[in-house]
Amino acid sequence: MKTNNHLKLSISVFFFLIFAWSFSSELADTARSKLNAGCNVSINSNGIASIPAFSLGKPAVIASVNLSKGRFSFDPVLAYGLNMKPWFIDAWLHLMVVDKPAFKLRTGFNFSNFFSEYKLPDKDILQSERYWAVEVAGFYYFTPSANVSLMYWRDMGQEPGTLKGHYISLAGEKNEIKVSARVFVSASLQVFYIDYNGDNDGLFVTPKISLSPYDFPVSIFFQAIQAINSNITPFPGFRWNAGLSYTF
Repeated sequence: MKTNNHLKLSISVFFFLIFAWSFSSELADTARSKLNAGCNVSINSNGIASIPAFSLGKPAVIASVNLSKGRFSFDPVLAYGLNMKPWFIDAWLHLMVVDKPAFKLRTGFNFSNFFSEYKLPDKDILQSERYWAVEVAGFYYFTPSANVSLMYWRDMGQEPGTLKGHYISLAGEKNEIKVSARVFVSASLQVFYIDYNGDNDGLFVTPKISLSPYDFPVSIFFQAIQAINSNITPFPGFRWNAGLSYTF
């Protein structure tokens, strides 16, 4: 228990020092920067979580919001079933430590809630579990529309019995692949590994492709998730998700 507390304290101090250093060096630039806002809302046939190893198992509505000013951003994600009962809510606070045209280094902290529904004979109970996470992520851009990324999360469930562990992701992405004068394709391939307490480890691969018109902010997408090796029972196997998204 003491070791876990010391680890949490060390991680918190590390990220606090990064935030403090960057805040002091970039405060003037941030003050002169304007606030940028954006949002993507998608309807999914099978809701896929921020870590694609986990899914809702039924259709979901997911909204990803971005509010950024200078090197700082607030990036909440809100996911609901079609019955409008909450599935999860992420609240990411990000800091771009290095922001160059070809390379970006980002760190962040997330406080989130995951919701589970339990049915009793006379009522349904919606239970919330709190999670904290820290992130370090690097992005290398070959061109403005093509990049590779390496990302690490340390997840820390706050309630007894919740998951704690590590998430590592390596991904490549290519955007705006011209199909015709009116339509373009974006594609990505992600390989990720999860290492959580209990039998919740595994290596996964997930390709994703989307089709969009140039003159309208709507796209259709398809995503597949395949477990390569895992001790999760039952074996996760193959899952897929398709949907429609709108960006504004």
